[in-house]
Amino acid sequence: MEVKLKELRQKLEKQCQVNQELQNHNQNLEKRLKEKEKLLEDLQSRLYELEGPSQKGSNEVVQEVRESRTAVMALEPIPEDLDIQTTKVKKTASEKAQIMKAMGRNDFLSRLDEEQISMMVEMLISLDRCPGDKIIKEGTEGDSLYIVAAGELKVTQAGRDLRTLTSGDVFGELAILYNCKRTASVTAATAVKLWCIERQTYRSIMTSKSKKKREQLMGFLKTARTLKGLKDEQLSNIIDSMEEVRFQDNEVIVREGAEGDTFYIILKGEVLVTKKVNGQQKVIRKMGQGEHFGELALIRAILRTATCTAVGDVTCFSIDKELFEETIPIESLELHDDSELENTVTSEKERLVSFLKLKDLIPVLYQEGRYQGEPVTLGLGGFGRVELVTTLLHGKYFAKKKVSKKLIVEKRQGPHVIFEKKILQDIDCDFIVRGRFEEKIAVFVTACVVEAFAYLHKKNIMYRDLKPENLMLDSKGFVKLVDFGFAKELRRGQKTYSFCGTPEYMAPEIIQNQGHDFAADFWSLGVLVFELLVGSPPFSSSEPQKIYARILDGVMKFPPYMGEGARSLISKLCR
Repeated sequence: MEVKLKELRQKLEKQCQVNQELQNHNQNLEKRLKEKEKLLEDLQSRLYELEGPSQKGSNEVVQEVRESRTAVMALEPIPEDLDIQTTKVKKTASEKAQIMKAMGRNDFLSRLDEEQISMMVEMLISLDRCPGDKIIKEGTEGDSLYIVAAGELKVTQAGRDLRTLTSGDVFGELAILYNCKRTASVTAATAVKLWCIERQTYRSIMTSKSKKKREQLMGFLKTARTLKGLKDEQLSNIIDSMEEVRFQDNEVIVREGAEGDTFYIILKGEVLVTKKVNGQQKVIRKMGQGEHFGELALIRAILRTATCTAVGDVTCFSIDKELFEETIPIESLELHDDSELENTVTSEKERLVSFLKLKDLIPVLYQEGRYQGEPVTLGLGGFGRVELVTTLLHGKYFAKKKVSKKLIVEKRQGPHVIFEKKILQDIDCDFIVRGRFEEKIAVFVTACVVEAFAYLHKKNIMYRDLKPENLMLDSKGFVKLVDFGFAKELRRGQKTYSFCGTPEYMAPEIIQNQGHDFAADFWSLGVLVFELLVGSPPFSSSEPQKIYARILDGVMKFPPYMGEGARSLISKLCR
């Protein structure tokens, strides 16, 4: 017995030794695995930096100086009645096909919907030019887009030949969005025929279509029993959250017995409603434009009571239960009450500014470097510059905006400048006035901007030009919002159709002239969060038209190091 016990002890000791060796081996493997995972994460981050957006301005050892991004705007007001002044020009079927093919090949125009493209085709006018005629002159402002119908044109820049344009090519598309200087000259090399559309005609087309569609949807929503108690402002928010979806002939939109969470409004086409009775599909009815189905799915979980099938091509607007629940409570929430603050603020700052005069402000000069002795410039814009100034009396610092009076008069922007001044006089908020940040710093910066937006939006003011260049730090480290050149008052539930902002931060509805409101500020907030965490905006390019195309596509590429919380927030803001 003792011999057997001794053998068992020896075996147990050997087994314990083997187990210990295996445990040590496992620990070594886990350590190596963690090292490999860290290496893989570093490689993924490096790959993102190489393939993804430019990281200029991020945490690099040698940083390049990134030029301040210039905001843009279309200066001409859209006519109040939104009438399209241009007479429709008759075109043959082959001419229409050629134009539509050319637009389909263009990055920006291809993202317009069928109705917008069709209206543009109708409004294009025909131009004939002789060899040597200059269509576009480098450095001048343009307001027209051109499509080459026949002939050849030469594109030159600073006297150098760049390319040749032939039938089907599109050029000058940025000019139909906003006032911009032509970056190259285009000259007819042969006799040419062009199709042309001016900016005001294009904007009128986009705006009138958008307004008509919103009015239609508003009327349709008011017929839904579940929604009829909502205010126009709330209905407008629902429309903003709705998505256009298309179905082909015989495609089932909802199926009887399936779980339902989506509400549909028919915008175009017909939908057949059927229900199973005694094992057979029975036709209940046909629905057409303006009719809706699935509204109960917005307020509770239900099973579909019938099957809805597309008859021919069908276009609907839809919203799901989750998005609906996020949309409706927003307007009923009160962030905080600023009334006492607004009524009682009598700070030293106000007393100081109240007696300051322009002659009291003296420029602060650069003390060293290539600009030594010149006034410190805080920023440059389309109409002027912002300089750092101070006063001899108390040594306080201010930002002074200088604009060209001649340019303001020429562009009819007098009321715009006065309105900017009025907004700056009327607001007072502690949170208003490059590179990649750690998440906790990005959270702080974002929180400061949210406070500023909450204050402005409560006063029915849209900001419309959020970007890092318009964020300043005060002496205590708080972020302040500056430059109210594009700010505008807007009543809740209304839309405005101005084309303005910084390209990388523009919401899709601004680019498409669909009408925008306070939601455009939230879109730009999502872009800001992305840029703070990554070092560059999600939609960027050296060519503005490609920026707009990427915004309309809406595809964001998140780096592997970005947390799920940040991804979720950005995705919801830029939805």
